[in-house]
Amino acid sequence: MSAYDSLLRRRSLSKVGANAPSQTELLRLLDAAATVADHSSLRPWRLITLRGDKRDLLGHAFAEADGGNALKYVSRARRAPLLIAIVAVHRPSGKVAYWEQEAVAAGVAHNLSLLLDEAGWGVIWRTGHLTRSEPVRRMHGLAGNEQLLGWLYVGDAPPGRELRRKRPNPADFLSEL
Repeated sequence: MSAYDSLLRRRSLSKVGANAPSQTELLRLLDAAATVADHSSLRPWRLITLRGDKRDLLGHAFAEADGGNALKYVSRARRAPLLIAIVAVHRPSGKVAYWEQEAVAAGVAHNLSLLLDEAGWGVIWRTGHLTRSEPVRRMHGLAGNEQLLGWLYVGDAPPGRELRRKRPNPADFLSEL
């Protein structure tokens, strides 16, 4: 499948099955995802996988941050068998602004989501108001120069998933100077 076809086919799947790619498969896909444009080759990103009961830690951190019911948040963190936390790592640079470093981290995550989709996995990138809360930061063990950008929720793609969605008209978003 071409990159063009893969991009047109990609869909965020909010419901996925119980299986997830292995660490070995993730490493193989990440090898390609990491080829994102990266000014000065700072590699301002890292990923953290959460599987099994480790997802419960995220649910409890959500509950602590929001003052809500831990069971509700644990259930949300268990919507997929694999969560991949996307972390932007701000590196000191006189040439590369922090926003650009976050864009690189987001690019790696987006590339990885495309590759996972192409490999047959269901993927959705989840964020929310608790993403950068202190309990969630602490749970992920983030350093002072790191920001959490969200999580890829990954699992089996359901059979017969709908591949149609309304796409924007490209001409509405492309202009000439």
